[in-house]
Amino acid sequence: MLLYILKLLILLPLIGGMIWGSLKLAKRMQGQLGGPNGGGDKAVRIVETTMLSPTLRLAVIEFHGKEILVSTSKAGLTRLAEAPARARPASDAPMLAGSDTDMTDIAA
Repeated sequence: MLLYILKLLILLPLIGGMIWGSLKLAKRMQGQLGGPNGGGDKAVRIVETTMLSPTLRLAVIEFHGKEILVSTSKAGLTRLAEAPARARPASDAPMLAGSDTDMTDIAA
């Protein structure tokens, strides 16, 4: 019985730490591989999502200079509307290599 409790006290925090570490790694990799939080040059970019109910969500997707409003559910995706893409804010736009412009120059 003592051996069982000792194993439990050692393995339970170890498994919890592995779960926490894998979640942190997945969050970091999502940003680097073109997830919703930026990073990567992808043809498709998720601009915004809004949950309407536990099974229904609206998403704005940017694709080739157009923003497409889609509804996602268990049944699949439904295109609702399409419009020209809005200009990206300066904070989202990637800085060009060798560019001398910084955020203080833009604000002035």
